[in-house]
Amino acid sequence: MPRFILASASPRRLALLRQIGIEPDLIEPSDVDEAPRPGELPRLYAARLATEKARNVAARHGDAVVLGADTVVACGRRLLPKTTDREAARACLELLSGRAHTVFGGLCVIDPEGRAHDRLVATKVKFKRLECREIDDYLAGDEWRDKAGAYAIQGRAAAFVRGVNGSYSNVVGLALYEAAGLLASLGIRATAR
Repeated sequence: MPRFILASASPRRLALLRQIGIEPDLIEPSDVDEAPRPGELPRLYAARLATEKARNVAARHGDAVVLGADTVVACGRRLLPKTTDREAARACLELLSGRAHTVFGGLCVIDPEGRAHDRLVATKVKFKRLECREIDDYLAGDEWRDKAGAYAIQGRAAAFVRGVNGSYSNVVGLALYEAAGLLASLGIRATAR
């Protein structure tokens, strides 16, 4: 089996891979600029970042299979940020309140020959209408910090979700069905480690 490298610092992505029995040989976050380009649509942004992250790390490990990924929350054509301050988090949650939004998950696997194998997964998520008290209570914890769209569906924000159409694991941080298929096609499978 070839060496497998996860090009991500996300503990959620690592936990998701471990959930399906895939353990990276190395975890090496990329150092690409994650700023969106002017006018870049959310789906294109997610796909571009996944590819850039994978290529960035693969350039240092030519003998390995490298997985890069990115998760983007979009409300219409609007890209919601990874929130670092309470005001931005509140603005995201108020925007998502009572609305459907899309979570785009970009995946790119670079094989040892340098070829890219990529997928883009779109999941629709519908939030209930949030009361001010619910937003205040959610913001009182730190779960929203550094999360795209200011929420973690696998945490307390699960109570806000009226429905999910598509890959749940994509919303958490990695579309497992697609990732497992891409990796298996290159010889990376679940192990009993």
